[in-house]
Amino acid sequence: MELTWLGHSCFRIRGKDVTVLTDPPAPTTGYSLGRINADIVTISHTHPGHSYEKGIGNSPYIVRGPGEYEIKNVLITGVQTYHDDERGARLGRNTAYVLHIDDLLICHLGDLGHVLDDKQQEIISGCDVLLLPVGGGNALDAKRAVEVIGQVEPQVIVPMHYATPALKASAGTLDPVEKFFHEMGVEVSEPLPKLTLTRGSLPPEPQVVLLAYRG
Repeated sequence: MELTWLGHSCFRIRGKDVTVLTDPPAPTTGYSLGRINADIVTISHTHPGHSYEKGIGNSPYIVRGPGEYEIKNVLITGVQTYHDDERGARLGRNTAYVLHIDDLLICHLGDLGHVLDDKQQEIISGCDVLLLPVGGGNALDAKRAVEVIGQVEPQVIVPMHYATPALKASAGTLDPVEKFFHEMGVEVSEPLPKLTLTRGSLPPEPQVVLLAYRG
């Protein structure tokens, strides 16, 4: 499995036979996807920063909410969560996705805005790779992101949805990723252009991996 960060909450996940794209952002955010193909696109919630489907080639299958899906041998579980800590009263619902691809379990939390309840934790906990917002705004900030990591106990942690030079002010104000590293108590790592993983190459201890924006 190969993981590339395309900015904000968008990742390209390449398996042996399938490409999944998560939460594609609109150009108005400052991030550009360029010409990109995918077989599957997951949408955590309808928002320009997370649901821009235009320009994605290959006529992908769009997954838009809770439920269980099997597409091109990828098992996907959409988990109902919320965009705030008031059960969606302020900002609405959010879908977190657990993807079973190439013998790995990858969880993308979208714009999760709260710690997990017991039912959500039961489904999500034990994922190998956790893609989670850390920059605050309308999603988890650094402190709550660390709480959720403790609930899920992943082996690989990849931060997303934080301030970068590419992010336009009109897309919202987010904290820098350094704040998350400080909350985790680890040094800021050098960004990698991509992450390649197999079940056999998972680290023995939880590891935070910082990916460079491929813009």
